[in-house]
Amino acid sequence: MAVSNKTYNNIVDTLKELGEQHDQITTTTTGDIWEIDLEKNTLFPLMHINPVNVATGQSTLTYNFQIFVMDLVSEDENWTQANFQSADNLSNNQEVLNDCLQICTDIVGIFRHSKWQSQLALDIDAPVYFGEGEFTFEPFSERFDNELTGWVFPLSIIVHNDFQTCNIPMQDNAIGK
Repeated sequence: MAVSNKTYNNIVDTLKELGEQHDQITTTTTGDIWEIDLEKNTLFPLMHINPVNVATGQSTLTYNFQIFVMDLVSEDENWTQANFQSADNLSNNQEVLNDCLQICTDIVGIFRHSKWQSQLALDIDAPVYFGEGEFTFEPFSERFDNELTGWVFPLSIIVHNDFQTCNIPMQDNAIGK
């Protein structure tokens, strides 16, 4: 089977497409964590893709990301204790954590065993990106300037790479002089 090497652009575009296709995610962004647009014009829930590093294997590349899934917490003085666990917490923080965690597990499921990848105009009938290992979801609240709550988790995506040396853009006689 011929290896079709996947690039950083392929991986990030696939993650963005996943965010755009997920019915519960409104905005998908990528870049450093400090580049998240937290202005009030950002539509939430937000999935943010933070690249961490890329590791090589014998015939693979492992792209490592931090995935943030977050939403705004609402507070309303008209809410009653009957709607919440305690009168001290008249917000939807628990519901936001629940919904964001469900989105996180959806993302993991797609990279573990999903036909979604093959439906993404790849003309194959099997996944080309693979998630690795177990996942730990870490909750955060008020990590940013506005009332955001959500989860962050590391996502390692493994792709085949044949490290082809025939097509390296350099002159044939450049080495060994």
